[in-house]
Amino acid sequence: MKSMKTTIRLLLVLCVGFACHTTLASEDPNMSAEDRAKVIKLLNESHKQTLDLMAGLSEEQLHFKPAPEKWSVLEVAEHISLAEGLLFGTVEKALAEKENPEWETKTKGKTEFLERVMVSRDRKASAPESIVPSGKLSRDEVLARLKEGRAKTLKFAEETKLPLKAHTLDHPFPVFNTLNAYQWLIYIPLHNIRHNKQIEEVKSDPKFPAKKVRPRN
Repeated sequence: MKSMKTTIRLLLVLCVGFACHTTLASEDPNMSAEDRAKVIKLLNESHKQTLDLMAGLSEEQLHFKPAPEKWSVLEVAEHISLAEGLLFGTVEKALAEKENPEWETKTKGKTEFLERVMVSRDRKASAPESIVPSGKLSRDEVLARLKEGRAKTLKFAEETKLPLKAHTLDHPFPVFNTLNAYQWLIYIPLHNIRHNKQIEEVKSDPKFPAKKVRPRN
């Protein structure tokens, strides 16, 4: 009987130990194949949409503002390019930090939250001064910066083998708080989509200039 009790106690200890190990088992901090595919798809599609929205616009249309305090199509595009540089720099800053042992609990559910919140135009936010468009760049300059920035981000997303999820950096807005480097990376195309919608708003304004048709000879 004593031997049986000892055996039962040993089995209980082993079972509890196994349960604890299972509970504490960490998620993989690396991007999964699905994670990588998702961010690459978003980067490609959001960039293409921006270029398509700008294609064929006249200078008058590019510089039209629905109101003095609002941005033109070209200014929104410039903001997208400026934000991309800032956000990619944030990815790099997060990766420069030591791995956060609490990354799972601190960032749980944040990717899905970003995917819902970032693409919505229901709530407006003021851009930091560093990414407010100057309005002084030409169409070609803005397009070149958009393409250069996205090529850099896309190359990183396609090739990195770093454990992005284990490295975190706090967002200045408390609603987001701690984000991991993968979440900062996916933030880039989600931000892009948000401002593509802003470009669509400008183009749908009743006062948006009609494209002038050249008279035939």
